[in-house]
Amino acid sequence: MERFDPVCSVVLLERLDTPVTRFILSYPDFSHLFRAKKQRVPCFIPEDAALASVGILKCDPESGLLVSESTILAIEELVQACREENDGIPVILVCGPKCVGKSTFNRYLINLLLNHLPCVEYLECDLGQTEFTPPGCVSLMNISDPFLGPPFTHQRTPRKMVYYGDVSCDQDTERYIDTVKYVFNSYKKEVPLVINTMGWVKGVGLLLLIDIIRLLSPSHIVQISAEDFKDMPQFTPEYIHLTAGLHTKGKLQATCKSMDMGGTENWQPCEGERDFQTSTPGHKLLCVKPKFPGAGDAAKARVHSSILRDMAMLGYLGQLQPLETRSVLPLHSLVPYQVPFSAVALRVIHTDVAPKHIIYSVNASWVGLCRIPDEVRCQTDGPVLLTQTPVCDCLGFGIVRGVEMEKKLYHILTPVPPENLRVVNCLLLGNIAIPSCVLLNQQGIEGEIPYVTSEYNYQISGAGKLKVKKHLQRREYNRP
Repeated sequence: MERFDPVCSVVLLERLDTPVTRFILSYPDFSHLFRAKKQRVPCFIPEDAALASVGILKCDPESGLLVSESTILAIEELVQACREENDGIPVILVCGPKCVGKSTFNRYLINLLLNHLPCVEYLECDLGQTEFTPPGCVSLMNISDPFLGPPFTHQRTPRKMVYYGDVSCDQDTERYIDTVKYVFNSYKKEVPLVINTMGWVKGVGLLLLIDIIRLLSPSHIVQISAEDFKDMPQFTPEYIHLTAGLHTKGKLQATCKSMDMGGTENWQPCEGERDFQTSTPGHKLLCVKPKFPGAGDAAKARVHSSILRDMAMLGYLGQLQPLETRSVLPLHSLVPYQVPFSAVALRVIHTDVAPKHIIYSVNASWVGLCRIPDEVRCQTDGPVLLTQTPVCDCLGFGIVRGVEMEKKLYHILTPVPPENLRVVNCLLLGNIAIPSCVLLNQQGIEGEIPYVTSEYNYQISGAGKLKVKKHLQRREYNRP
């Protein structure tokens, strides 16, 4: 230790060897996840030699975390605002197009804030690239420990979560707004809040983001934009105040003038105006320009977004692995819960399904385990079906690995603890499928793989083709 400079930091590294990582590595597609090429680098100083002895080597400055000057200035101002709280508890909204580093900025900011605060709240509004949950969710998380790895390494149970059921909200923006509002209402404004938003900032996505800003009324907006990106104007207080959103009107359009009997003017909200405030009361705008190579260019992303979603779902399913053994148990060997038809209501979120086909659609599917306030009442011997998609609490996720028609039972695999399962009375099926590797690479299966076939009659309704990842060449399979 005496040979190290006083300003050096000592980092203790532990091998990331958990039931979750072992489960993910058991699939051939991800078996190389933690492999690194060993390189011999000449060591000139004691610090280099000591670090090299444990596998830490010097890298080119361009290959590390590149933090621009505008990022540093924004981070410093936000940390100071959260520490002093002179103007109330800060609510920080981070926005920008895809692949500009919003998630990295959030991690960097929150981890720094945890050096000064016991905890920070985090509102996830990005359906496609969620940080702590499987995809398709809007969630509110209380964070008290640093998070350093990718999302699949730190899947956690949120304080509040709603399963939207898709990685994009373009087909139902009103339900997305209602979902964000429902989750945001659980924020108690006791600690700073960091809000992550979607990278959809063009056209309708831009108008929707304006609505979200009005709904959440942040005190600070961090606008991250790449060089030469012209589709996103600066979100100044004046711009948000005056510009119409998708479901809200700007200041110049927000009121309708009427005359009462006494001839005085009466200003009232226009008919159809949504029931949340139409302006944000003077936020502070912080503009950030990232400097890392490929910023804002989705085509140059190191990992395709769909792969990250699959890994997050595998990270969640990895919680099913027992802690007491190092061997990986395939999912088909685990004992599922038996759930009577009469105990839960069903709803397919993303499309209309005929009642006679509902069981076929839910079998071998990823479902949200939810709680609706209404009592589930069974009128027939079949499944209980909802006619509308509820905005309700989601307690976790599961796989319907089988349906027993004679006994009217669903067989569900889930890591949700039994005490939480007792209040689950609704299964929501969305447009998010089980990762194909779970179906195609099940260990211990001989002969045909259940639920999967390569010879399928497309005249039969109710099934779809498994998507083949662009960077992985494999035979196309279909799910009956």
